[in-house]
Amino acid sequence: MSVLVFIDTRGDKIPKAAQEAVTYASKLAGGPVTAVTFGNAQGLDALGANGAAKVIVARNVPGLDGQQLTKLVADIAAKEGANTIVCVHDGTGKAVAPRLAAKLKAGHVAGALGVPDGNRFKRNVFSGKAQAWLEVTSTKKVISLMPNSIPIGKDGGPATVEEFSGDLGPARIALKEMRKAGAGIPLPEAEIVVSAGRGMKGPEHWAPVEELATLLGGATACSRPVADMHWRPHHEHVGQTGVAIRPNCYIAVGISGAIQHLAGVNQSKVIAVINKDPEAPFFKAADYGIVGDAFEILPKLIDAAKKLNAER
Repeated sequence: MSVLVFIDTRGDKIPKAAQEAVTYASKLAGGPVTAVTFGNAQGLDALGANGAAKVIVARNVPGLDGQQLTKLVADIAAKEGANTIVCVHDGTGKAVAPRLAAKLKAGHVAGALGVPDGNRFKRNVFSGKAQAWLEVTSTKKVISLMPNSIPIGKDGGPATVEEFSGDLGPARIALKEMRKAGAGIPLPEAEIVVSAGRGMKGPEHWAPVEELATLLGGATACSRPVADMHWRPHHEHVGQTGVAIRPNCYIAVGISGAIQHLAGVNQSKVIAVINKDPEAPFFKAADYGIVGDAFEILPKLIDAAKKLNAER
């Protein structure tokens, strides 16, 4: 199977989701694959460790125009003879994968989970409440992989890097200004997320949440009401209308667990809930739950995290 993988490497570091997609593509192909990206990221040869034999990069392409990126991937797929294209199920992948599927008349699976069983791909349905198997019988396939679905491969050698020199046409979207969302680990990349809601009673009480996240090597997040009240920046809002995340551990403090919030976090591998209301809906989705006052429990967790770090 000839497989091409399209990844977004904007920024100084290669995102974890991009490494996962390359690993996934190499598993589909049964060997090294060709990766396609854009922008000015350095160190792209490191993707060889994840299963890329070659990385083709389109420099000086900001990546804001989905039609340009679609043409980039389609042109390289034709040149490489690839019948299967893998993307990451993130903002960029969602803009490109459906366009590619339509352009190539390919079967499309959005948000695949894990390695497929032949032509059968697993994905979440009904906001993560159930899973479905989709059988794709078309020769050409476009698969977008849900982040944090498979372990990253690290056994390959360095990949060769080539620059794309074709014409992608004029961009329809112009970049006027770019602002960094915030310092620290981006939420989609975080292995551990400590999130809090209105139970914290105000923005002045957020220091323990941030301290616990820092001690655990994670990121902070919040519920939508907290962002709407400007207690926390909107880029920290997780849920159906915010950022959808799939960390290894999600710690929810003072969040009741409305269905809209759960839809964005219920694919976390472990969910721990702290709430003084024993009837909070979040407890039904939790792997671990503590009924109690967050202002009493957080200091104890912080002390335990400090002790754990000191013993390492």
